[in-house]
Amino acid sequence: MVKRRVHVAAAAIISADGREVLLARRPSNVDHGGLWEFPGGKLAPYETGLEALKRELHEELGVEIRRAQPLIRIHHEYSDKHILLDVWQVHDFAGEPFGREGQAVRWVPMEELVNYPFPAANLPILRAVMLPTEYLITGEEGEEGGFQARLERALTEDGVRLVQLRAKDLDRGDFLARAEQALALCRRHEARLILNGEPELLDGLDADGIHLTSERLMSLDRRPVPEGKWLSASTHDRAQLIQAQRIGCDFVTLSPLRTTPSHPEVAPIGWHDFQQLVEHAGMPVFALGGMTRFDANHARAVGAQGIASIRDFWK
Repeated sequence: MVKRRVHVAAAAIISADGREVLLARRPSNVDHGGLWEFPGGKLAPYETGLEALKRELHEELGVEIRRAQPLIRIHHEYSDKHILLDVWQVHDFAGEPFGREGQAVRWVPMEELVNYPFPAANLPILRAVMLPTEYLITGEEGEEGGFQARLERALTEDGVRLVQLRAKDLDRGDFLARAEQALALCRRHEARLILNGEPELLDGLDADGIHLTSERLMSLDRRPVPEGKWLSASTHDRAQLIQAQRIGCDFVTLSPLRTTPSHPEVAPIGWHDFQQLVEHAGMPVFALGGMTRFDANHARAVGAQGIASIRDFWK
């Protein structure tokens, strides 16, 4: 049976302070009735995703989009149809949103999104909405004072809110000691701390999640951390992206996008192939490898969540 293909544009409308997102509840007489969703609707044959989104938000919520940016594209298979969710993050709009079609509409704090029931196809969007666009990977800084100063600067001056602690040269005890210092700094600045290492590290420290190397990722047959923790992984090709999706990673890095001084022998992916890989990743993907903050908008335009970097943040 050939499945019906449905292309839907959806909006992640974030409040001005970045702490809330607008949700709408589906009418009880439609598929997934009573569940919450990101507002939007199907594309007409002549529309682009952004054109459809502008029309739908005017019809449903009475608002006019002024500025929006691609957030994530999700392909989802139901028994009778294939859904493509083309999700945009709305940065600026005019008007006060309300349910013009009688639907419930609500501003929901980011930390409460997990308490709302969504259609299965919407779940990766939750992760994308809750994640920032910049992902700091710490450098191998041997001196503790230097490490703390660099991390403090990234959190305060650059406004980094997602940090991966990477310290391959430290033994477990020294790594946990450094992680405790990093966690205290991250908590002070409302940033998340992800530990690059084995999942058992979370037994000794209440960090926000674990980052898997590509080798550890490929060795697993199930998600190694609880649902309440974040799970990310390093990926370099389609097989690793498929594995990350299979075991339930929340987001990944995909690299190297460009040739890097640390791995000059590795062929870069390039923007074209990166976009092709991200299209079916099914989760937020950070571009890694020679990235700077100036690449963030380009990365978003080809489907990335944003950019991950050591050198551009670890100054």
